[in-house]
Amino acid sequence: MSLRIVTYNVRYFGHALRGLASTRGGKRGVAEALASLDPIADIVCLQEVETLSLRSTLAFRRSHDDETQLESFMAELEQAFEKRPPPFPYEAFYFRAHVNRIAGTPLQSMGLAILVHRYRLKIDLHNCESPHNITYHHVLRWKDRKQTRICAHMKLKGPGGRPLHVFNTHLSLPTPFAKAFWTSRERMGFGINQLHEAKTLAAFIQRHAGNEPFIVCGDFNSAPGSPVYRYLTEDCGLTGVQRQLGQIDGDPRSFPTAGFMNLRMHLDHLFSGGGLRWLDLTGTCKFGDRTSPFWGKSDHMPLIGRFDL
Repeated sequence: MSLRIVTYNVRYFGHALRGLASTRGGKRGVAEALASLDPIADIVCLQEVETLSLRSTLAFRRSHDDETQLESFMAELEQAFEKRPPPFPYEAFYFRAHVNRIAGTPLQSMGLAILVHRYRLKIDLHNCESPHNITYHHVLRWKDRKQTRICAHMKLKGPGGRPLHVFNTHLSLPTPFAKAFWTSRERMGFGINQLHEAKTLAAFIQRHAGNEPFIVCGDFNSAPGSPVYRYLTEDCGLTGVQRQLGQIDGDPRSFPTAGFMNLRMHLDHLFSGGGLRWLDLTGTCKFGDRTSPFWGKSDHMPLIGRFDL
């Protein structure tokens, strides 16, 4: 039996307001796009998901005071799935990364989420309560001001009880405090801080997955061919799924997954190890492709892959 995974940076469900505040329409649009997939995803890994903050509530009226952004999104997803046969399949898990406060008021928060198809996969363990910190602090005195970067981990049991580890992450942008940032034309994936985070991530994966099948996905802020990408695929031996299936070549601009104004970048990746067999990337579209149901929903496009254990 094959399984399907989606990894998607949803920009706090606030793309309509350029990420400044999340909206109900932003959540509904992503929910309807996910519900339109056929077959539906068994695993959905999301980046840039908030808990409670000024940004997450400024343009959105919650159903109750303690409703988190993920809870309100799941309500929209349930509504989108009403067009499909019941029951609603997903169980959601949130992994908190960072909160920025002003005078005790949470201005913005950052985190990751993983949605699991509860009827096709069983949850063995997860690190929701203590996601692994992979942040590299280039300037130690500003350590407390830097966004925390984490890796969310879930161990699942697939068909026949076979194990599957899922790692969802979001690496930092390249640090501007390194000379190479200002002297090199290529930056995304070339930051010394990014390479340190990739090494911390790889060590965490090895400790927890060992020789068992695993998927690593997320927003790596790194282009194919960058030092971060080469380290993960060449030094660590991870499979770059898009390259393996022929969707990308050596040109980092050939398949953009994110965009800003006229700038196009390939920042999002699917990696794997431990004997997974990838079948296809059906539904994965370049940034700006208007035929995709995900067009205009975020400043990123999702990667969608189907695999066998």
